[in-house]
Amino acid sequence: MSDTHTEPELLLYNGRFATLDPDKPRASAVAIANGRLVAVGDDSSVLGSAGNVTRKVDLGGRCVLPGLIDNHLHIIRGGLNYNMELRWDGVRSLADAMDMLRRQVAITPPPQWVRVVGGFTEHQFAEKRLPTIAELNAAAPDTPVFLLHLYDRALLNAAALRVVGYTRDTPEPPGAHIERDKAGNPTGLLLAKPNAAILYATLAKGPKLPFDYQLNSTRHFMRELNRLGVTGAIDAGGGSQNYPEDYAVIQKLSEDGQLTIRLAYNLFTQKPKAEKDDFLSWTRTSKYKQGDDYFRHNGAGEMLVYSAADFEDFRQPRPDMPDAMEGELEDVIRVLAENRWPWRLHATYDETISRALDVFERVNRDIPLQGLNWFFDHAETISEASVDRIAALGGGVAVQHRMAYQGEYFVERYGAAAAAATPPVAMMLEKGIKVSAGTDATRVASYNPWVSLAWLTTGMTVGGLRLYPQRNCLDRETALRMWSQHVTWFSNEAGKKGQVKVGQFADLIVPCRDYFACADSEIADMTSDLTIVGGKIVFAAGSFRHLDEDPLPPAMPDWSPVRMFGGYAAWDDASSAVVRQSHANACSCASACSIHGHDHMTAWSATLPVSEPDLKSFWGALGCACWAV
Repeated sequence: MSDTHTEPELLLYNGRFATLDPDKPRASAVAIANGRLVAVGDDSSVLGSAGNVTRKVDLGGRCVLPGLIDNHLHIIRGGLNYNMELRWDGVRSLADAMDMLRRQVAITPPPQWVRVVGGFTEHQFAEKRLPTIAELNAAAPDTPVFLLHLYDRALLNAAALRVVGYTRDTPEPPGAHIERDKAGNPTGLLLAKPNAAILYATLAKGPKLPFDYQLNSTRHFMRELNRLGVTGAIDAGGGSQNYPEDYAVIQKLSEDGQLTIRLAYNLFTQKPKAEKDDFLSWTRTSKYKQGDDYFRHNGAGEMLVYSAADFEDFRQPRPDMPDAMEGELEDVIRVLAENRWPWRLHATYDETISRALDVFERVNRDIPLQGLNWFFDHAETISEASVDRIAALGGGVAVQHRMAYQGEYFVERYGAAAAAATPPVAMMLEKGIKVSAGTDATRVASYNPWVSLAWLTTGMTVGGLRLYPQRNCLDRETALRMWSQHVTWFSNEAGKKGQVKVGQFADLIVPCRDYFACADSEIADMTSDLTIVGGKIVFAAGSFRHLDEDPLPPAMPDWSPVRMFGGYAAWDDASSAVVRQSHANACSCASACSIHGHDHMTAWSATLPVSEPDLKSFWGALGCACWAV
């Protein structure tokens, strides 16, 4: 049960711990010392380990889970830009989103842009559409606005077109399309067909934050992830994310002990046709696993060679990879295998996966791949045959909730039957291969882990479309393991974290409601009321707010959207937070009504008191029948 030789610094009791440890599936108390769990058991036994300096926290009977770990998050790139971005993640109507944009435009000084950089889909809006460019121009006649929707398109207002310099003379970029009017002038619509390079390149033309501001921005992004219960992540590199230059901020935060997310990072190749040179250089200068338990190297990818990148724009036909793919990929895989570096490879379609497996099998005949913890990312249309081949080579599959944001487009192109197992998570688990879950945030999907957990367990998109039959959905415990225990294989940290177990890292969360008992419609909007990483409280809210003793400095710059709107679903919007709280207090049920079981954050996020059960039902929209409200 415990390490009896260590006096705990923190003790949590009167809780309901889902440990994910088959030998001790339930507990009510834990003790923490030196960042690790030193006791897991019942209140009486664990409380007895308290010493003179032990801090004790009564959990009030709340549900407690292992900290959530995102298997694919662009946290380094996302952190550099978070304070500049107006996030529409979780906003449920275009009218609200455009109101946010207008308010941000009013305080954004020149030459800064207003950027809405992914994390949402038009299907989440009640209006089921994006704004028009005319609407963007009316909202922001002089301030540049860049709006990225998934990786299929970007909308630029006239001011943004002027500053990026796109004119009738701008040539058509390869793999993309600039929409033009009858006179040949760009309208402001950029389309990936299917290559997203034009979207990356245009966004890169905007101003960047100074180094000190990027430090602040990354800390605020980590704080937002902590608010949602994320305690760890694997960074998948990213386009326009250069090593080592763009890693200086996260390295500085690591050196200063200011990381609140445990981070393993993969190195993403930098330049087409020079990929082998990148990895030859990096394997000479970097060591796999270098770093510590908060910031460590995790191998190569998700881009290994550009010729193997099948972008997932389901509005466009599936791209065929060029003939050069196998040769270029094999050159890189041999370098990685010889140096015993694991890798991850972006692959959307089974056609790409099958061709990559041809390469992996060829290399395996000369250099055995077993024990390398390599894996494919995404794999929406992976076949059973490919799953079997991955199993034979000892690999894995990291899935993300991209279909929660793009499922409608997939169904429109390929049909509902084809979408019924995209990816086939249940089948892969049944076959026993390594599978875990994440988001692929911040651009193609939201960083909110609960959206992924809702998608895995209900099979529904954020727009309300049921993609998967029940046989392809997971039970809640299995989905939770996909977000905790299972991820640890992908960072080669199995046994160190992911469970509530003696000897593992003390990474724990107390969600705002009981994950195992709440309605399906409530999962996606959950947050954490208490997040602990390495025994340190990194976020506290609600009844635990008094434990939040280390607030961040305000978001920089002072016009940052983070100051006005906060994070996911703009729940920190200062103009309405006070009103919401006053109504909650009047109802005397700031967390949950004992009669109707509602939650005010969920209630106020609804747009109409009709239609879907729970979230948009009569009581869901108005809160409850308490006449005091």
